[in-house]
Amino acid sequence: MICLFFIISLNLTMDKIKLIWDFRGPHGKNIAIHHEKHLKEFFEIENKKLFKSGTETLNESHHLAYVIILKKDLDEIKLILKPHRGEIVD
Repeated sequence: MICLFFIISLNLTMDKIKLIWDFRGPHGKNIAIHHEKHLKEFFEIENKKLFKSGTETLNESHHLAYVIILKKDLDEIKLILKPHRGEIVD
């Protein structure tokens, strides 16, 4: 019984979420790159687990910055950083 509880608890804490900030327009790519730098600084200062960060280009006028975090940190980080959207990471 204890082992099963531990496995379930471990699985819940290891779920990951991708938080996304969208940037559109002719300067969207540069803004997304700059925003990612601030996101990395935040995670370093706040001593929060950051699995991955980066930028993506969806088309020439839509770019995004993202971070992948633990699900258990979602509420706190979402309140502070106000991402535009999020996705569950497999």
